[in-house]
Amino acid sequence: SSGINAEWPLRPGDCVIMRENTEGEYSGIEHTVVPGVVQSVKLITRVASRNVAEYAFKYAVDNGRSNIVALHKANIMKMSDGTFLEECRAVAEQFPQIKYREMYLDSACLKIVKDPSQFDVMLMPNLYGDIFSDLTAGLIGGLGLAPSGNMGKDGIAIYEAVHGTADDLTATNKGNPTALLMSGLMMLRHLELTSYADKIEKAILETLTERKFVTGDIGGSATNPQYTAEICRKIRASS
Repeated sequence: SSGINAEWPLRPGDCVIMRENTEGEYSGIEHTVVPGVVQSVKLITRVASRNVAEYAFKYAVDNGRSNIVALHKANIMKMSDGTFLEECRAVAEQFPQIKYREMYLDSACLKIVKDPSQFDVMLMPNLYGDIFSDLTAGLIGGLGLAPSGNMGKDGIAIYEAVHGTADDLTATNKGNPTALLMSGLMMLRHLELTSYADKIEKAILETLTERKFVTGDIGGSATNPQYTAEICRKIRASS
């Protein structure tokens, strides 16, 4: 993302993670087979797989993205991840203008660390998305910079910092609110309030780039209120 200096030099990266968020290993289906042996069921349905694939491809078209890579472990989980890939392939056929490819999850973890620029939109089941979004957040400075949105049908959506808001740092004012602020920008754009989102985003990115008022997790010494005040000052100055 433009305007954010990573902790170490990397090739520029700008990728979007599309994570199915209702099933997979997080379905909560577990039971004891015999004492000392527990089984957890990975639930993958064609409906949910197709829903997330359709959203990913439509997002790519609407936002000028050129390629999608589906992450999987179908070499091991042939039926579950295999079903996910079948639905991704079926949707991909409807969008010939978008380059579609598939990659093993573990291979993608290595490749994105070495060169994030090779990825654009990344499509994956639930657990993989949970883990992979942590990895990519680390590449840009940490979870304090990673926004997210939970997209449902009929325009219903929930926006939040992808892995929490570091509430334990509230008392010391050391938390980084960027992820929550950027999630709010996603919400504004979802509500078609794009001009407001653009103005706030410009102020955030300028503040991050200047690095005079950034929080400790990304190498600064500013408190949460100081960082936020600088963003507000830039917004007022641009009005």
